[in-house]
Amino acid sequence: MAFHAQKSLQAYAGVSLAILSLINLFNYLDRYLVSALFESLKHSELALTDLKLGFLMTSFLVVYMLTAPIFGALGDRGSRPRLIAFGVGCWSLATSLSGFAGSYLSLLAARAAVGVGEAAYGTIAPSLLADYFPKSGRGRVMAIFFCAIPVGSALGYVFGGLMDTHFGWRAAFFVAGIPGMALAVLCLKLRDPPRGAQDGPAAPLAASPPLAPARTVHAMAPTPAAPLATPAPPSPLATYRKLLTNKPYVLTVLGYAAYTFAVGGLASWMPAFLERVRGMPRAQATVSFGAIVVITGFIGTFAGGWLGDYCAKYSRSAYLWLSAASTLLAAPFAWGALTTASPTLYWIWMVIAELCLFLSTGPVNAASVNLVSPTMRASAIALQVFAIHLLGDVVSPPLIGALSDVASLAEAVKIVPLAVLVAGVVWCFAAYSSQVTGRGPD
Repeated sequence: MAFHAQKSLQAYAGVSLAILSLINLFNYLDRYLVSALFESLKHSELALTDLKLGFLMTSFLVVYMLTAPIFGALGDRGSRPRLIAFGVGCWSLATSLSGFAGSYLSLLAARAAVGVGEAAYGTIAPSLLADYFPKSGRGRVMAIFFCAIPVGSALGYVFGGLMDTHFGWRAAFFVAGIPGMALAVLCLKLRDPPRGAQDGPAAPLAASPPLAPARTVHAMAPTPAAPLATPAPPSPLATYRKLLTNKPYVLTVLGYAAYTFAVGGLASWMPAFLERVRGMPRAQATVSFGAIVVITGFIGTFAGGWLGDYCAKYSRSAYLWLSAASTLLAAPFAWGALTTASPTLYWIWMVIAELCLFLSTGPVNAASVNLVSPTMRASAIALQVFAIHLLGDVVSPPLIGALSDVASLAEAVKIVPLAVLVAGVVWCFAAYSSQVTGRGPD
């Protein structure tokens, strides 16, 4: 009887992971769709400068990071599936409304509204997954969930580029927002397990099977195996204060901010870079860079998650050391890709750089949730979201745009590999601090 109950729990956890990962894919598709449309928006009736194009990403991110702490506090106390459903519906509607923009300010407002919805989802979904799966496999779980970053981003480039070429930039926004409406309803079918439900020593790793029939999602609620008793969460202010005294967590977030600065700048400007600097046709630029992102993202994210879980058996700071090493390795290849005059070397070095960057995706997010208590995980992710965007990709797209207006895009993108180097160095300090203080992803 207990065996069948455990199998049901594993099946439910796998279905939930599949649903949340699919939603995350559309999350990043909607987020990076606008990057594929930069050149059309620049030469449209809106007549946007590169600085204004950069602020389209920044407006979304500013709202995203400002509302994330609010949803983090709500996620540690309220119904997580309902909050996620609200977020998915909100960003999908805002994406569709972007297609009706008649001025720069109205487009800016629509993109900003996307940030509200994504803040609700991005802060709460990882904490929900942490209560579906035990510590021993969270690197792999987070790798699957965050694999939606390269896949969704790549689909945003490809879908946006193709829709723009054949139907115009407005049609790309109209169509992209539709799937999220149905996914928002599906979120309401998820169950909300107790905080810390899978932190007990006897909880085995739930496998990730294919999507089960819809009745499975309705019928099965996760009954946690050997959960640890967790106290009620402290007040939001006390929670955030306590997180700021957790040195390994703070260093992890600061390294993630430098990483996000680099990745956000690269993601926003690479299609335009390939068109202007490399002379590629618009559709080819978006599709080719999207292909690099999806291939390296799939391989790198999965490999990083599995490798992180394996190494964590031998070191409590393995997730952070792996993130640091892979990011430091990525820096010289990113520099080479953005400065070489050889098209062949560009593709080789960019593939290696992206592969190394994606290796850290699962491990660093697993480290973030494991470095804090179960009752603070949504708040920890929310504070992380706030910090990495405030110091990261809120700054990099408009900064690169401003430097491009003053000099050239070829010169402006050179700040990306420097930020990658900073991320690797800070994560080294985070891993060392985790070992010294005894706090780590074990």
